[in-house]
Amino acid sequence: MTISPKPTSRSGSRTFPSGDGEQEYPPGAQATTPELLNMLPHGVVLFDAQGHVTFVNDRYRRMHGFAEDEIRTGVPLLDLFTRRHLANVPTVREIQYCRQLQNSLSPAQEVTGDIMADDGRTIHFISTPLPSGGWLVTHEDTTQQQLARQQIEHLARHDSLTDLINRSALCDQLDEALERRPPSKLIAVLFLDLDNFKTTNDALGHNIGDQLLKEAAERIRHCSRRSHDQIARFGGDDFAIVSTDLSSPAQAAALAERVRQSLRNPFNLQGHLVEIDASIGIALAPQDGLSGEELFKKADLALYQAKRSGRGACTFFENGMDTRMAARRNLEMELRSAFARSEFEVHYQPLLCLATNRITSCEALIRWNHPTRGLVGPSEFISVAEEIGLINNIGDWVMNTACLEAAKWPKEVMVSVNVSAVQFRSRDLINSVISGLTASGLPAGRLELEITESVLLDDTEQTLEILAELQNIGVRIAMDDFGTGYSSLSYLQKHPFNKIKIDQSFVQGLSTSGEANAIVRAVTNLAESLRMDTTAEGVETEGQKAMVTALGCSEIQGFIFSKAVPAMQIRDLLRQHRSHA
Repeated sequence: MTISPKPTSRSGSRTFPSGDGEQEYPPGAQATTPELLNMLPHGVVLFDAQGHVTFVNDRYRRMHGFAEDEIRTGVPLLDLFTRRHLANVPTVREIQYCRQLQNSLSPAQEVTGDIMADDGRTIHFISTPLPSGGWLVTHEDTTQQQLARQQIEHLARHDSLTDLINRSALCDQLDEALERRPPSKLIAVLFLDLDNFKTTNDALGHNIGDQLLKEAAERIRHCSRRSHDQIARFGGDDFAIVSTDLSSPAQAAALAERVRQSLRNPFNLQGHLVEIDASIGIALAPQDGLSGEELFKKADLALYQAKRSGRGACTFFENGMDTRMAARRNLEMELRSAFARSEFEVHYQPLLCLATNRITSCEALIRWNHPTRGLVGPSEFISVAEEIGLINNIGDWVMNTACLEAAKWPKEVMVSVNVSAVQFRSRDLINSVISGLTASGLPAGRLELEITESVLLDDTEQTLEILAELQNIGVRIAMDDFGTGYSSLSYLQKHPFNKIKIDQSFVQGLSTSGEANAIVRAVTNLAESLRMDTTAEGVETEGQKAMVTALGCSEIQGFIFSKAVPAMQIRDLLRQHRSHA
């Protein structure tokens, strides 16, 4: 029970609680009649100066479960407490408490507090001294308000979906753990990211995604076998664990492996079998930092490294990760400003038909004209552009630029534009293609889109719809870098490609590897039967040119003929080649 004195007004009038607050009645008014007090929304008891009950209203009786004749005028305060059986007023302290209450009621003070009933209800009381001696007590059942307050406090520190604690609560607990950490013990911070969650969420819907998050959270809970582990959801598919009182890093690694093993078991979500994994980054105190902020930062860096290494991995923080991340952050900022400052340009590399020795197409290749590093190739920044959400803007710009440039070329020469898997997942790609063709006046048949096999991994209905819609427009589709990723000859039969580009690694291995020869031959034979063209990439020597010709390739691309050159140079090359053809 809490008792706190509170100053109150001294005047010739009496103050009584009412449903609308306090109301004063002048001396002589009929303010203490049973009818009036029984109308109040609170329980009311009046005591005389000796602590005996002079009046109790019906709401007070109902609030505490008294019969109508159980409390009569003259009952002492101590007897009233005994009859109420208050859970937080032990019998041995009842007399002491009653004295304390009576002594605290000076004419200038009121007493407030909370008491707990036997059934768990919270009752708030206010004891107000009366000028004539004695005091008035009001009781209010505040159980629902207390429960609502507790719920609000719970929600402020917990995730509403999984009921795990949130980032703020985990930060507080980590700071406390760092203050209490014995010198011989370690604290581990584990950051988890669910691999393939976004694919599941997009393909099966947010309801399935939410169910997956809840079941994943429950599995992570079960993996924690120690009371020293605190688990939080940071939002999205990101979770964190703070594990204290560890004797070695191996214990943190073992916890991470238990989590990964548990999450790798298939989830049955409304009839859908879903398989995921987790990437985990780990930072340790004291070696990686002694503040929560520093440990979170370094666990995040370790997680980033785990994801870059191919996902489904557990990585401890190492010195140098922060330096690499700083360089990465700098690259992100430079990339954003590069787009705004028009620092990109498109170069074009021609493809040569082996049968006619004529240029059939030119591949558009983006270059970043960096103010200090010079021309930067796409391999150094496209993946970053995909991760920070710039790839669609860059892709639209390349599409428009390439179509406008190709419209100036001879009509028999096509332009090919690379499309990333990220672009292909969005139906905005269709709009980008239509916009580029419309603005330039380029016929759809002169535009070729190059996609990699990663686009086909999901093999979703949307992927097939986009491919079909592009071909209905009249755009050609080429599979780029065939053989380097998840190659399957069934792709060539299942999807409507116009061309297969054989990766340069096979071309370079033709002179030393019989397997490379067999693969190229198999691809060209199948392509011919399916009426597809084949382009050998990375041809650099006359010997390679002769071999890919003998193996049935229809086109070559490589330094043997031309590297990628700026727009003005490709126009000159096309004019010269046409005049000599």
